[in-house]
Formats: sequence, structure tokens, C-alpha cells
Amino acid sequence: MKVHLIRKETIESYVAENARSKSSFAIWLTAIKHADWDIPDDILQTFGSADLLGDGIDRVVFDIGGNRYRMICKYVFGQKQVHLFICWVGTHTEYDELCGDEEQYTVTDY
Repeated sequence: MKVHLIRKETIESYVAENARSKSSFAIWLTAIKHADWDIPDDILQTFGSADLLGDGIDRVVFDIGGNRYRMICKYVFGQKQVHLFICWVGTHTEYDELCGDEEQYTVTDY
């Protein structure tokens, strides 16, 4: 199923404030345009470094730009398309601060 990206403006705002991230997010956006997912594991076929968060919370963390940036998204597999909602974008360092001392799999705020 094709991916319906929700809140693309979150990426656009981030890139406007962080010009170095522009090419990294452009590559990610191109991959999303061509993605064809039927199950959550298909996300990993498109983005091998992504992490599906545990316990059925339907979140994925994308490593972008050689792991310089991280993005947390919520996904919903519908009947005709996958809805991918951008919840948070930041640097890897900011992501580590967001998680604190906890494992990334416990992040549920986004």
C-alpha cells in the first residue's frame, strides 16, 4: 500500500531551521513516495535502520542522514493506504535527551 504522509510541514519547518538537514530529508521523502508497505515489517525493508517501537504502540523511529537526525512517526495500516503521522523530528543528540536513560523502546510521548 502507498504511504500517506501526514504533517509533512513538520519536516519542512525543521529543514527551514536546519539547512544542513535538507538533502537528508529529501532522500527520505523520495523513499516514502515509492514505498509500498502491507505490514509494519515492510517499513524495515524500505528503511533498514528504522526501529519499530515495542508493545504494539504503532510507532517507528527513523534514522536519517547517516543517523544525524531522528524522526518519530505513528503509523496506521488502513485498507487502501498506510497513514504515517510525523510526531517529532530532531538530531540524534536531541533524541537521546528525549529518551533520557531509558531505552528508545519506552518512548511513548510521541
